[in-house]
Amino acid sequence: MRPRKIPLRKCVACQEMMPKKELIRIVRTPDEQILIDLTGKKSGRGAYLCGKVSCFKLAKKSKALDRALKQPVSPEIYDQLEQEFIRVEDDFNAAKDAVNDDDS
Repeated sequence: MRPRKIPLRKCVACQEMMPKKELIRIVRTPDEQILIDLTGKKSGRGAYLCGKVSCFKLAKKSKALDRALKQPVSPEIYDQLEQEFIRVEDDFNAAKDAVNDDDS
């Protein structure tokens, strides 16, 4: 039996290709909300970021989310996302480490 193909996605900030489960998805929902989607299953246009605050700040500075979501993102939404990103970063990294430990 062939090994299962691992879906890869590119971080919009650092342009690094990584497995989808190692990235945090930012989604623009059909009703124009922009939020963090940790499940990766919400409907809408998605953009992926590494689980690092430095990547989020780079995306904010370069307006990478505006391009990836094909919609202007206001500074207020960037600030709100940054607060959420910092809050979920620790949980996300802990979950990622747990998955990596299971693989070993």
